Amino acid sequence: MDLVVSNFEKLKNKINNNNINIIAVSKSFSYDHIKPLVEMGHNHFGENKVQEAFIKWSKIKVMKKNINLHMIGRLQSNKAKEAINLFDFIHSLDNPKLAVLLAKFENSLQIKRKYFIQVNVGREKQKSGIMIEQLDSFYNFCFKDLKLNVVGLMAIPPNDGNSSKHFKNLMELNYSLGLKELSMGMSEDFKDAINYNTTFVRIGSAIFGPRVQRI
Repeated sequence: MDLVVSNFEKLKNKINNNNINIIAVSKSFSYDHIKPLVEMGHNHFGENKVQEAFIKWSKIKVMKKNINLHMIGRLQSNKAKEAINLFDFIHSLDNPKLAVLLAKFENSLQIKRKYFIQVNVGREKQKSGIMIEQLDSFYNFCFKDLKLNVVGLMAIPPNDGNSSKHFKNLMELNYSLGLKELSMGMSEDFKDAINYNTTFVRIGSAIFGPRVQRI
């Protein structure tokens, strides 16, 4: 069995929950490295750069219609149109300017995508994400005014040893908005995230190994 597939199967057994979607974070890896997982039928993959994702996935997505591509990195406004064309899910909706552009390109391209609002649960200056006190108004702006399909919240908690506290906070915020999906948990903390009803975990190194390859 291919090592990547073996790693994925071990991870799936650890999670042991069919309601949790595993996003295999394939950023920086060549398609040849990822291909065994695609061939076995896995269909959720995450990238954090639009250009890299386009080079790697644009032709593959035409051939394999079941692939769901997730934008998990910070999305710059000048890449919004390209992102709408390529990604099925965008996990980094975090400011009004970006939201307006995404709605504009959805309308012009006649495409609907699924969005997670990124929340800065640790109030970290170096991280993206809407502040908690702005979340309600931002959600209403995106969902009610712009008609974006906001399906849930996303967060990358601080590396402060309190991931459970931040996951619980995000779960409660998600519940308060009546949202069904929740994007939280990575290779080092997905076990904690599972305890707080996450529906999407973003796993890279635990599946693909150290990030030494490039496309």
